Amino acid sequence: MRITGEMGNLAAWEKRLFYMCSARPTLHPRALFSDVTSDYRNPVEPVPGDEVTIRLRTGRYNVDKAYLVVDNVEHVMTRVRSESMFDYYEAKINVGTDKIYYYFKVELGRTVCYYNQIGAIKDLNPYYNFQITPGFKTPEWAKGAVMYQIFVDRFYNGDKSNDVLDDEYNYIGEHVCQVKDWNKYPAQMGIREFYGGDLKGVLDKLDYLEGLGIEVIYFNPLFVSPSNHKYDIQDYDYIDPHFGVIVDDEGEVLKEGDTDNTHATRYINRVTRKSNLEASNEFFAKVVQEIHARGMKVIIDGVFNHCGSFNKWMDRERVYENFEGYPKGAYVSADSPYRDYFHFYDPNQWPYNGSYDGWWGHDTLPKLNYEGSRELYDYVLHIGQKWVSPPYNADGWRLDVAADLGHSPEMNHRFWKDFRNAVRQANPNAIVLAEHYGSPKEWIENCEWDTVMNYPFYLNLIDLLADEKINVSQFIQNLGYLKGRLNKKCYPLMWNLIDSHDTARFLHLCKDNKKKQHLAAAFQLLLPGMPMIYYGDEFAMPGANDPDCRRGMYWDEEYQDKEMYEWYKQLLWIRKKHACISEGELIGSITKDEEETIVLIRKNVEETIALIFNCSSNAKNFSEYEGKYNLLRDEPFDGKVEGLDAAVIVL
Repeated sequence: MRITGEMGNLAAWEKRLFYMCSARPTLHPRALFSDVTSDYRNPVEPVPGDEVTIRLRTGRYNVDKAYLVVDNVEHVMTRVRSESMFDYYEAKINVGTDKIYYYFKVELGRTVCYYNQIGAIKDLNPYYNFQITPGFKTPEWAKGAVMYQIFVDRFYNGDKSNDVLDDEYNYIGEHVCQVKDWNKYPAQMGIREFYGGDLKGVLDKLDYLEGLGIEVIYFNPLFVSPSNHKYDIQDYDYIDPHFGVIVDDEGEVLKEGDTDNTHATRYINRVTRKSNLEASNEFFAKVVQEIHARGMKVIIDGVFNHCGSFNKWMDRERVYENFEGYPKGAYVSADSPYRDYFHFYDPNQWPYNGSYDGWWGHDTLPKLNYEGSRELYDYVLHIGQKWVSPPYNADGWRLDVAADLGHSPEMNHRFWKDFRNAVRQANPNAIVLAEHYGSPKEWIENCEWDTVMNYPFYLNLIDLLADEKINVSQFIQNLGYLKGRLNKKCYPLMWNLIDSHDTARFLHLCKDNKKKQHLAAAFQLLLPGMPMIYYGDEFAMPGANDPDCRRGMYWDEEYQDKEMYEWYKQLLWIRKKHACISEGELIGSITKDEEETIVLIRKNVEETIALIFNCSSNAKNFSEYEGKYNLLRDEPFDGKVEGLDAAVIVL
């Protein structure tokens, strides 16, 4: 009471001074920042023996002490630079051959805060600590590159002479057929339907892809295969002549009612004659060369967990049985050189032993038995090297169902480590990335994959926009947890997708609400990572789950949504012209759940940019940015963002 009475006699300025002197200091955790870009770690990808400088950003005069904690050893950091809002601290460490884990600790008075990959935290979880793997490098060209996925059979028919013919062969109980109407909806069992898209079609449309702003083409599988999706490989050594070139085209198609593929002599000649196979490989090399000449890269699909029952190593359809130059398949003969490539349950069923192990029990997808055959193991490593080497020179592999390969985790990890090493020996700038739905931490930390398809991004975007199940704060928080689970070096390489050949189109999930796809595209193309555009998304192509999501590309202007196309093109243009958008340091993140808005502030040495996302259906005001330049509209910002729209403001 005495103090209160005396306080009443103080002047206003004396009261303020008393309060300032007695108040506890406040730490601003949002000001803390570090990542693995060259601004905060140099060199970014150190090798054994390097001295590494590691930096931390704090609020200006907002910490008493900052520590870099490396493998539980504290290193005092030194303040080396200050600017209007921030201080920058750094410390230096030497790296050897072992992995290093680190985080930051800051103190202000009695307040202690930690910072790791998940951000500023009160309670430390070592799972999210930063990591250095000496010698682990990822290709520079891939970081932030814009990709375009091509499902070849549905992209463009550039050469009708290589089209699959009606009744050419039998596949899963019925004859294959040639689709005459490009705009036909795929049938429910559409794997037997062929629209005629091919590599010549891709070559014919390179001007289009270059004009859109594409930097990387990702092809679904290209190797010889009986299906239109080609995830059941028949011959890993050759491009399918139906996608490539058919120079020798003799033989007969199957007669009505005949399901015996030994009679499908037209098909057998097309896919087994070396003249067709070698001409197709040569044509692929030409396609890659032309793509490279335009400054674009090529990633191909590798399906190494399983092959197809048509595969020459198995030959369940007996396509190769009587064709000169091919050894007997493992299905045909117990003496096959490929017998150990597969696991057979009954050794007494030969000839024509159907008791082999199929992936998830599917006899059309024999699982490859790496534990049983070192020859198979080495041959697939050779395939990994072959296609990223001259004369083909692909720039990397996307690995299908990569976590399923092998019969044990030990084999899986050993094989992928050897595969990545083999690919890098052949082409040091090739990328190895995997399809994987769970956490990829084990594979990435063990230097087995460079990165993965970003399905958590895709699923969270569905929850936010399509299903409206989460709010904007949860969306940003979930992406933060995703980022925390990864080696941050991999984050610029994450394949940010909103749909693919395996999923319904995003537009379908949004019940054909094009404004929602409009905003989804903004998230996809304005956030860090490698955005992957599925063919036709730029024209707002519809499509439910597989196979409906694999319709023929919209080349007919009658079906094209030109407004959506221009939106994609503008997003790609500003992404390319303003590196700050995808590479800049995140200096602010403002989410307002009641307004359904997100503002991300990014900064690099050249500029500071605000990315505004309005996830509500109503217009919202952002008057604090009024008068600044809106890159997306190419005009001064009027302070308003329409519902389900975005703005990119230069500050």
